[in-house]
Amino acid sequence: MRGALPSSMRPHRRRVVTALSLLGACIVSACLLSFFRTSHPVADYATSPQTAEGRFRNPLPRPPMGVGKTAKLFWEMLFRKPAGTVPASAPAVLPLTRTELEAAPDRSAWRLGHSTVLLKLRGGFWITDPVFAERASPVGWAGPKRFHAPPIALEALPPLRGVLLSHDHYDHLDRETVRALAERAGVFLTPLGVGDRLVAWGVPAAKVRQFDWWQGTTIGGLRFTATPAQHFSGRGLFDSDRTLWASWVIEDRATVDGDPGLRLFFSGDTGYFDGFAEIGRRFGSFDVAMVETGAYDRRWAFVHMQPEQTVQAHLDLGARVLLPVHNGTFDLAMHVWDEPFERVGALAAERGVALATPRMGERVDLAAPQATTAWWRE
Repeated sequence: MRGALPSSMRPHRRRVVTALSLLGACIVSACLLSFFRTSHPVADYATSPQTAEGRFRNPLPRPPMGVGKTAKLFWEMLFRKPAGTVPASAPAVLPLTRTELEAAPDRSAWRLGHSTVLLKLRGGFWITDPVFAERASPVGWAGPKRFHAPPIALEALPPLRGVLLSHDHYDHLDRETVRALAERAGVFLTPLGVGDRLVAWGVPAAKVRQFDWWQGTTIGGLRFTATPAQHFSGRGLFDSDRTLWASWVIEDRATVDGDPGLRLFFSGDTGYFDGFAEIGRRFGSFDVAMVETGAYDRRWAFVHMQPEQTVQAHLDLGARVLLPVHNGTFDLAMHVWDEPFERVGALAAERGVALATPRMGERVDLAAPQATTAWWRE
């Protein structure tokens, strides 16, 4: 038949058609979910210095991608990913139990995956950006799938003093996880607008506290301050930048018997900017900085740091130990899955930065982080 494809090309065509159909289905599903899940309007925070024309913004405007660049990026993410963006087998994690967590000493931390970190401070448990879902996606049947199971099941977690959220992207804000924690967490601390989503999902409004940059609160002797980040927000096609994004400073200021206290930094998602130096100037040195290192690409460096920038941000903050997060759980970029660990490790050694890269589920002593092994090479 004239114009028919050679038999060798037909499987490729089928793959392309299947992939495009899947992409189309994802877009349609995302649109529907965006409509239904954001039918409760996010409040307008016009008095915030971070807003303009009803949207939040970075101090420096985000460079536009354009339709052509966006389409090319989607194509490459679908068809031109290099080998190794997903590990050949699930990375080993260290299983955790509630009994083990409750018996652990104060000022402990455990990475549970991606940017989810469990903290034990002043006898209570806090968790950052909790995502226990199988996929970081608006739908359960498509989208980035976890490389590994969480070290502890969501229902096995001890009661939480609070939940700390950086922004509303799917790999940081999981609706079902939040709803499961609604009755078990004492408080949800969020940037402006993110809390409105939680209330719409059924989290009691009395438990939700929302903050602009440089605002904060003190709970149980711990001071939490929302600090600037350079990123963006949105969970659908029509709600971009309707909620704020933030990093967080956590301070245990009280001193007992000469205890100097503890100061932690959690970056959330961010590109590199002069805000790190400003945070360092305002708060002084940090004991541990949990800074994103993963899902990066030079094409979106404005909103996700390269490893070189992660190390520089750590130095700007004046932190003692760097604990990289936002890696090892989801395939969200074009780099090999373990590249963030290798690159940040080499850079940290080169610049004399103390680095902690615990396994998922491995306890970190926040007051004196221990040496860790290159577990991703196993």
